[in-house]
Amino acid sequence: MPNIITQGAGSAQGYGFLARTGAPVYIEDVFSTAVYSGNGGTQTITTGLDLSTQGGLVWIKNRTNTGGVPHAFTDTARGPGTGTTNTATNVLTSDSTGGTGGSLPATGNDYLSAFGTTGFTVISSNGANNSTQITNRSGSNYVAWSFEKKPKFFDIVTYTGNGAAGTRAIPHNLGSVPGCMIVKYYSGTTPGGTDWYVYHRGLTTPATQFLRLANTAGQATSTIWGSTAPIATEFYVATTTLNQSGTNYVVYLFAHDAGGFGLSGSDNVISCGSYTGNGSASGPTVTLGYEPQWLLIKRSQASTSNSWCVYDNMRGLSFAASPFLQPNTTGAESTGTDVVPTATGFRLTSTSTNTNSSGSSYVYIAIRRGLMRVPTNGTNVFTPFARTGTGAAATFTGAGFPVDSAWIRSRAGGSTFPEDRLRGVNLSLSTTSTALEVTQTQFITGFDSMTGYSIGTDANVNASGVSFIDWSFRRAAGFFDTVCYTGTGATANISHNLAAVPELMIIKRRSGASPGNWAVYANGIGLFTLVLNNTNAKQADFNAYFANTTPTSSVFTVGTDADTNASGSNYLAYLFATCPGVSKIGTYTGAGVGTAVQVDCGFSSGARFVLIKRTDAAGNWAVWDSARGIVAGNDPYVVLNSSISEVTSTDDIDTYSAGFEVSSSASTLFNASGGVYVFLAIA
Repeated sequence: MPNIITQGAGSAQGYGFLARTGAPVYIEDVFSTAVYSGNGGTQTITTGLDLSTQGGLVWIKNRTNTGGVPHAFTDTARGPGTGTTNTATNVLTSDSTGGTGGSLPATGNDYLSAFGTTGFTVISSNGANNSTQITNRSGSNYVAWSFEKKPKFFDIVTYTGNGAAGTRAIPHNLGSVPGCMIVKYYSGTTPGGTDWYVYHRGLTTPATQFLRLANTAGQATSTIWGSTAPIATEFYVATTTLNQSGTNYVVYLFAHDAGGFGLSGSDNVISCGSYTGNGSASGPTVTLGYEPQWLLIKRSQASTSNSWCVYDNMRGLSFAASPFLQPNTTGAESTGTDVVPTATGFRLTSTSTNTNSSGSSYVYIAIRRGLMRVPTNGTNVFTPFARTGTGAAATFTGAGFPVDSAWIRSRAGGSTFPEDRLRGVNLSLSTTSTALEVTQTQFITGFDSMTGYSIGTDANVNASGVSFIDWSFRRAAGFFDTVCYTGTGATANISHNLAAVPELMIIKRRSGASPGNWAVYANGIGLFTLVLNNTNAKQADFNAYFANTTPTSSVFTVGTDADTNASGSNYLAYLFATCPGVSKIGTYTGAGVGTAVQVDCGFSSGARFVLIKRTDAAGNWAVWDSARGIVAGNDPYVVLNSSISEVTSTDDIDTYSAGFEVSSSASTLFNASGGVYVFLAIA
């Protein structure tokens, strides 16, 4: 079950990144997807967004209740809820054409009650009254999408209709031409049209057409926009539908490819585009220039009836399944295989008419995945955790951040299983094996948590009474990235979002006609490769694996070997970089037994994770971590390429504030005189 966000560690600021007191600005500063469990009372959801000062929108949906719970929109322009009547809650419901209170019953004291500097507060006092539990029903799981007002991303405007004839200009502060606008009346005189009216630049003739968020209809023709496209400073309304005298309207404005973000200030974080469906499980592919974390898709072709669909990576925008919610309904979350993210956009993967009818036009809003900001604190992007299996389904909440990849290993012996959000749940790969990916029920069962992940009853990850070590990683610029790609059989460049040159890449074939090795690229060992699932020294397969091409900050290159690029096979790639003060990838030369080697990683409080592999001769892939103990005496380690039990009787590494020390008593496995070793260390 998802966890309530109650700590700053769940926020953008809590990750130990640079302060957001000025430029540059990143997507994690202005957008958040939060999942939480309702408690039936009052709770604060921490997102890291300063909605009370900056202003913004919170869009909440009950994911699990099938009793007909609407999507709830509350914004700072109209204010939080203040009382027990439906209008006092200041909620707009997207399935309804009504004003404030929408499809809620006359009494409703379950609502967003306050906007804060790091999130928002929800309150409920309705017990088990399902029909009013829109934000905080006890036992229900929720998702909340928060949009902070920011030029070139999102803006909110309210205005009162004046009934004047002709076209009326309404100023806005989006700082760019809107790509999409959603207009809704909320109080005052009921206008001639009461729907949620949507302008989108991807419609056939956007200045004279609109969609309705509250229903499934395709684009309709009208002059409600004054037959005039919006500009960077104002938009236009005409007719009594959007300008009736005495009617109050709220407008949500979304930018399109306006730049303004990232270290350079030129990165796009939101796109409003369109595509044409092909009715096939293969494509089409939409290129955004970034991997999305949130998608809103609607079939726009006239005379069609298809729902709006919302996807996000916290609930599972992945290669296994992509749960979706439909704002034009009150239904619970559904799970499909309609869309998967790519490193540069997304691809449609089903024949669903909601997303991919052949020859039909679709519009979308896409928001870039974070974290864009380079971390400065290793504890906020990596956590080692030692636990004892229970044999019962459980949620690990000790990471302190949404986990993107969890590596699980029995300390008593067995395989190491790397799992990740991008591939999806209940999929098994083993670092000791060349086997292809298999579905393993009751494995990792969910990544929809702000502080960890859920595990099932499978003995490989949760055998009762067995000691396990879990390593949790957070994707972040300059530190760690995950990529899924399909091989072509010919030399190819694979895009990634590490935003730095990868120095350690681990690639595994997931599907195809035959098993495959875990292929490893390591900076500092020359044009050679390593294999994670065996002890071999570096090998001269660099051309076959990587086409004799070193990676760049945007792509890595794969050759023609089936381990990295068989035609039609699916692959997983983990990419690591040296991130100052957070991670270090490098090599050291052994001094021989009796002489210690201090490895300076640029850390201030030593390493909490150390991976070492000898490269000039055979040797294991050994891992130490602070959860099991990196101390002056014996330090337990496990071996990734073997299922042997944890080694506890040796003192191979010691503490060193700047990184780690290879002990003077270390064996030749880790300190052979003249031996060359590659390492990954995380602070």
